[in-house]
Amino acid sequence: MPDTLTVTDNRTGKQYELPIDRGTISASDLRQIKVSDDDFGLLSHDPAFSNTASCESAVTYLDGDRGILRYRGYPIEQLAERSTFLEVAYLLVHGELPNKVELTSWINNITHHTMLHEKGKKLMEGFHHNAHPMGMLVSSIGALSTFYSDAKSIDDFDTRMLQVYRLIAKVPTIASYAYRNSLGLPYVYPDNSLSYPGNFLNMMYRMAEPRYEPDPTLERALDVLFILHADHEQNCSTNAMRSVGSSRADPYVSCAGAAAALYGPLHGGANEAVLRMLNEIGSVQNVPKYIERVKAGEMRLMGFGHRVYKNYDPRATIIKNTAYQVFEVTGKNPLIDIALELERIALEDEYFVGRKLYPNVDFYSGIIYEALEFPTQIFTVLFAIPRTAGWVAQWMEMIADEETRIARPRQIYTGADERDFVPLEDR
Repeated sequence: MPDTLTVTDNRTGKQYELPIDRGTISASDLRQIKVSDDDFGLLSHDPAFSNTASCESAVTYLDGDRGILRYRGYPIEQLAERSTFLEVAYLLVHGELPNKVELTSWINNITHHTMLHEKGKKLMEGFHHNAHPMGMLVSSIGALSTFYSDAKSIDDFDTRMLQVYRLIAKVPTIASYAYRNSLGLPYVYPDNSLSYPGNFLNMMYRMAEPRYEPDPTLERALDVLFILHADHEQNCSTNAMRSVGSSRADPYVSCAGAAAALYGPLHGGANEAVLRMLNEIGSVQNVPKYIERVKAGEMRLMGFGHRVYKNYDPRATIIKNTAYQVFEVTGKNPLIDIALELERIALEDEYFVGRKLYPNVDFYSGIIYEALEFPTQIFTVLFAIPRTAGWVAQWMEMIADEETRIARPRQIYTGADERDFVPLEDR
């Protein structure tokens, strides 16, 4: 006998049996619950989708209570230790890890789409020198739609894959150009002989040297950070990618919508807030006093707690360990001592433990980015580069899903009832 939920409508005394499938009920099944024949039927009210599954997905599994994150079934810890970002990007898009031939072809396809159209470069040159890099990124990704009209043929698999290659390849190029525009520096063309993170460092930092040689430790650290940020289930930006894409918009404007969602400080800008907090604390000696101010409601503890995680974010552990590897090359970032003391006290204090406020991915990532000499205004751009792989994977899955319909949430109307128009002279 299938699992069901029995609902009694106390307004009418009627009972309804709603099927339960994989721990969910269909919201449409609520429509049968009515008080009269002309009643629209019962709606569920769930602002911000806090308890509503908006889709089915096989890309990322997240169990916040147990601190588990898996891409296509593979634990994030194993991927961060043993894989590369481009290998993980293949996994997200295709569902399986590639063999050697598949990986070589995948890397080749992405590597040879890293160049930005010269007209696209001219577009970026039109931004003011102090334009925010994320604003430039959002605009430039959306503009790609005008360069690649074939992207609108979303029903053709090969055409879809071509846009996937282009997006994963070109977003780092756009990101680096946005950074160099802010400094008034000439743009550096991609070096296709370098790795994905190595090429990004090249486009960011190469000056007059004939060839840029990234430090292997820093190159690997950036690769790990990219892996950790590649996808994270149905977050705000991924939901935006799916929502825009559900109208059958091309992947470039859909990705621009996702990047715009990431631009918000509640989503992509959290690690900047952590750095501001650590700098405000100033020293290890000031941590206890700051903790007391947080408990008194005067301040917020940035980088702790998560909408989904009610345990230690597994990505935070990996980034914390990666930080020490980076410091061996760059020198120790003094903020790490403040962060460690803040974490130590918070994890021992019942105020935070009882509220399940554990360090999240943003708590340590900003410290590494700062050690790598990335300016804070580009932190969110660094987030967008790897997340592009997750966005396109989710978009590809959505396009192939027969249940996909254009996103169109219901609302609960709270405005005025019907009323007659009043002429201007009588108002």
